[in-house]
Amino acid sequence: MGRILRSVPSAHRTPEWPARWHVRCFDELDSTNGWLLEQARAGAPVGTVVVADHQRAGRGRLGRRWEAPPGTSLLVSVLVRSSLAPERLHLVTMAAALALAEALEHVAGFRPGLKWPNDLVVGDRKLAGLLAESDAVGPEGDRAVVVGAGCNVEWAVFPAELAESATAANIEAGRSVDQRELLDRYLDALGRRLDALEAVPADYRAGLTTLGRRVRVEQATGWLVGVAADLRDDGALLVRTDDGALHAVTAGDVIHLRPDPPPP
Repeated sequence: MGRILRSVPSAHRTPEWPARWHVRCFDELDSTNGWLLEQARAGAPVGTVVVADHQRAGRGRLGRRWEAPPGTSLLVSVLVRSSLAPERLHLVTMAAALALAEALEHVAGFRPGLKWPNDLVVGDRKLAGLLAESDAVGPEGDRAVVVGAGCNVEWAVFPAELAESATAANIEAGRSVDQRELLDRYLDALGRRLDALEAVPADYRAGLTTLGRRVRVEQATGWLVGVAADLRDDGALLVRTDDGALHAVTAGDVIHLRPDPPPP
């Protein structure tokens, strides 16, 4: 994990980025999150950012692979805090989702919706996924928090298995989208969001397209179907099933269901 396969001639922090970000760029890594967690254990400072043109073993939620051909996607991970209570980890994912949505609106001209718990979507097509992870990095129980984002930016065509479920920034914008500019805007917005974490839940809730939708939630213990009624400040999705019961979902895959057709 984190093995550098090929790097650009000088992994660097460029003068264009604010001093709070220490950006390193690579042609290829196994995983940006994995590499950055490894660096955090070795003492990397808060604000370290890693960007890769390609990941050999990118990770999504629940250990899934994140697949993207070289050059098609923005693949970036950020070391955002040296310590954060585990029950507040969801705030980092929410902050990153809002920051990426804001960056896309500015650079690509459209605002994607948020899909619980960690996706950006246009309609029901997935545009981006986010993953926050933490790990112990010090003898006194300090924890590093890394948030990764994978956003489809420049795709000519999706493989058949993704054609109906995925989209990309260039497709939605109707033009090419500059990945460097998108990265700049994302880091700028992420910094502001991390500086105001208490405001994140309300803004995230306002952009959450899952709310009001009929959903199927797949969990390790089974699945449930109902209407996504609300989002708690602790990140739990409240789903009201057809019997009127309200269920607090803290982890699981959510599928947006199409509305029932009207009676004939």
